[in-house]
Amino acid sequence: MAPDARQNFQRNAQLWNQMSPEQRNLMRQRETMRRQIITREADAAVRDSGLQLNAQERARFESRYVQERRKVEQSLRQQVETERQKEIPALIQQLRKEFQLDEPGKSPAKPAPSQKSGR
Repeated sequence: MAPDARQNFQRNAQLWNQMSPEQRNLMRQRETMRRQIITREADAAVRDSGLQLNAQERARFESRYVQERRKVEQSLRQQVETERQKEIPALIQQLRKEFQLDEPGKSPAKPAPSQKSGR
């Protein structure tokens, strides 16, 4: 196993061990649903391909579909993350300007002395 994959596995194992039984069950349910969706989509891909496959070929097709789908999803995640990183500096600048415009109208951060002395 590659070092980064091993590190990721260890981190996930630690997170899993820290989860409550309810959280673990929820994660299992989500994974089951995800696999069911992928299985349905793999079945649809076989059907849409128009290929007439025996059971062994169908299993190979579905396996390859899942592998390639994983690659596509990883690539899309990387693209989204790259775009996010490009957009964040502009977002921060925009928010900085918005909040700087709001500052002059704000009341002072220090409470007035009369508020404290009234106790």
